[in-house]
Amino acid sequence: MKKIILLFTVLSIVLFSFKPVEPSTWVLDKSHSKLSFTITHMMVTDCEGWFKKWDATLTSSKEDFSDATVEMTGDATSINTEDEGRDKHIKGPDFLDVEKFNTLTFKSKLFKKVGDNAYKVTGDFTLHGITKEIQLDVTCRTGTHPKTKKAIAGFKISGTFKRTDFGIAIPVSGAILSDEIAIIANTEFDKN
Repeated sequence: MKKIILLFTVLSIVLFSFKPVEPSTWVLDKSHSKLSFTITHMMVTDCEGWFKKWDATLTSSKEDFSDATVEMTGDATSINTEDEGRDKHIKGPDFLDVEKFNTLTFKSKLFKKVGDNAYKVTGDFTLHGITKEIQLDVTCRTGTHPKTKKAIAGFKISGTFKRTDFGIAIPVSGAILSDEIAIIANTEFDKN
C-alpha cells in the first residue's frame, strides 16, 4: 500500500509540475517596418503606395513560430502614393471610400512552416467592408538586438488579392488598373 501511495504522490508531483508554455507576444518595431502595396497602371507600370499608420502583433509559444498568430490593422486614411490628387481619389468613393471603411485588418488562422525560414500564412483579410480568406508567403530571420539584448524577428510578407473581390473600383477596366494588388510588408518585431 505504501508503494502505491508513494507512486501516486510522485506521479501527482510530476504531472502538476508541468506548466503549459505561455505564448510570447512580439511587438511591431514601427521604425523598421513598412506595409505597402503595388498595382499595375495601364498594363505597363507598377504604382506603389504604403500606409503611414498601421500596427501588428504576433504571438507564438514555439521558437520556430509554427504556432504563431498575427493580427494587423491599417488605417486606410493614411495611404500615401506620393501624389496628393491620386491619394484623394483612392480614399474617395470610387475606390476605398474611407469615410465608410477606414480600417483594413488581417487575422491569421494558420501559420504553417514550409521550409527552414519559410511559412504560408492563411487568414481573414477585411478591406472595404468585405472579408475574404487570403494566403501570404512569409520568410523569417531572427536574432538578438545588440542594445536591448531582446530577441528580434524580421518577417518579409507578400501576397496578392483581387480588388474586385473586395468591391473596389468594379467599373474600372483591368486595362487601366490591374485587378490584382500585391501586398508587401517588411516587418521587425521585438519579443515582449
